[in-house]
Amino acid sequence: MLVRTLDEITDTDADIKTPNWRSKRIILAKEGVGFSVHETTLYAGTVNDFWYANHIEAVFITSGEGEIEDLATGEVHQLKPGTLYLLNDHDKHQVRPKTEIKCVCVFNPPVTGREVHDENGVYPLVTEDS
Repeated sequence: MLVRTLDEITDTDADIKTPNWRSKRIILAKEGVGFSVHETTLYAGTVNDFWYANHIEAVFITSGEGEIEDLATGEVHQLKPGTLYLLNDHDKHQVRPKTEIKCVCVFNPPVTGREVHDENGVYPLVTEDS
């Protein structure tokens, strides 16, 4: 059994900070369970373009409000606590938090913690062996 707290992750190499968001990577590929789990904070008033071409991501909003736009269709969905969105088609999307949003994200395949978004908002596929 693995038990881990956010306090244990804060300000470690598993706590990734950018001007628009912060991601605390709670479970990573090295745990060998087939997925990774992150707590992500998206800052109010930011515009965030993402495209997980190599991963499927599920996002559960725990606090805050905003919207997500499917960039292929232009469809916009409201985000609030209790909302889950699943990027099951490697959807290019834009997240626009109206207030600070906290969410729990699950990635498959799991991230290693070494990934960095490229110019298209894509995480490269990095494995524990690479």
